[in-house]
Amino acid sequence: MFLAFATWWRRAVWGMLWVATGLAWAAEPRLPQPSGRVVLTVTGLIDVRNQGAQAVFDLALLEALPQHRFTTRTPWNDGPVTFSGPRLRDVLAAVKARGTQLRATALNGYRITIPIEDAQRFDVIVATRKNDAPMAVRDQGPLFIIYPFDSDPQLRDKRYYERSIWQLKALHVE
Repeated sequence: MFLAFATWWRRAVWGMLWVATGLAWAAEPRLPQPSGRVVLTVTGLIDVRNQGAQAVFDLALLEALPQHRFTTRTPWNDGPVTFSGPRLRDVLAAVKARGTQLRATALNGYRITIPIEDAQRFDVIVATRKNDAPMAVRDQGPLFIIYPFDSDPQLRDKRYYERSIWQLKALHVE
């Protein structure tokens, strides 16, 4: 009888361990795989990935995040422009970024460092649309990190204009 109980106990414990391990793996946050062309790659100090050591997004994955919009004047456009897309802080939350700054890179090689604090202090968005239309590369797209310049006079400054990177292709979290 003791042998039967010991065998049952061993099987029960191993079964619970397998279930617990499976639940831990299932509870691990995962970013879905993109089904379209990758438009943004996030690397560095991130805890959620979907392609090796990086997190990649197509437009559909970015548009699955909460969407926001604002209208603002910029130094690059005549008159106010409406931008929409996910907030930068939501993109960083999706990959569980844990750094203090971002190295942003554009398709044309332009690079700028952006303090992650900006994403928390201001409602910065990763614009996927300009005046409700997707942005072509020739029109500063497909992605544009844009600050709501008209919401705070402090944002009408060269440093924030420089951090507004169009043709964004990659973010490296440091």
